Amino acid sequence: MTTIKLSNLKKTYGKAEAVQPLNLTINEGELFGFLGPNGAGKTTTIKMMTGLLEPTEGTVEIAGVDMWKKPLKAKRNIAYLPDQPNLYPKLTGWEYLKFIASVFKVSEETFQARAEKYLHMFNLTDSVDELLESYSHGMKQKIALVGALVHDPKVIFLDEPTVGLDPGSARKLKQLLRNLCDQGTTVFMSTHILEIAETMCDRVGIITEGSLLAIGTMEELRKQGGNNNASLEDIFLELTGGDDAAELIKSLEHEGGHR
Repeated sequence: MTTIKLSNLKKTYGKAEAVQPLNLTINEGELFGFLGPNGAGKTTTIKMMTGLLEPTEGTVEIAGVDMWKKPLKAKRNIAYLPDQPNLYPKLTGWEYLKFIASVFKVSEETFQARAEKYLHMFNLTDSVDELLESYSHGMKQKIALVGALVHDPKVIFLDEPTVGLDPGSARKLKQLLRNLCDQGTTVFMSTHILEIAETMCDRVGIITEGSLLAIGTMEELRKQGGNNNASLEDIFLELTGGDDAAELIKSLEHEGGHR
């Protein structure tokens, strides 16, 4: 079953094409990695998919619902976690989670069970009654993630989800995402980090300068490159070719290491 469908999705600013016409389908239970350097069009694409940025052309369908014709119905099915979550500093962690649950009309019993499960998973139980303004960046990232999961969304959009997380929390997140996808949730994740995309994702899309350069499983991408032992970095270089590709790889590694 197709959970996400993009048809000729495009965003322009004046004469500049931030995202060139994009056609893409993501299936139920798929963990899809969206890879590219800063300015490639990853976040712009995600914002169009989540209803935060109106496309210049094209359509977005979430579980068969057009995001721009029936936005409320489409948004009931999704959760979006940006790399810099916007929280309410004067709320406690628990108040924030209750607010999110009320927006999605989650029952009190269900909310309690899910919130306690994920708070324990990410070691937030002892700080849930503290104000969000006192949280570190990593803690804010984790409470935003818990908030994204309390209504059990069909589709989760993650923009650089491991930024600010300690290694233990990053590992838990990877395991959680894999488990959710195995249970039928669809995850669309952008990342700078090639290793995450290679080891976690069912399929990978590589975007640069607003254009989708390649898409497929690691096996499919290896076949395209003619090297059955190639890493994702090797594939990226093979598909793009030349010094420009090497510079892109360096920029990816540099950005990933400084976030």
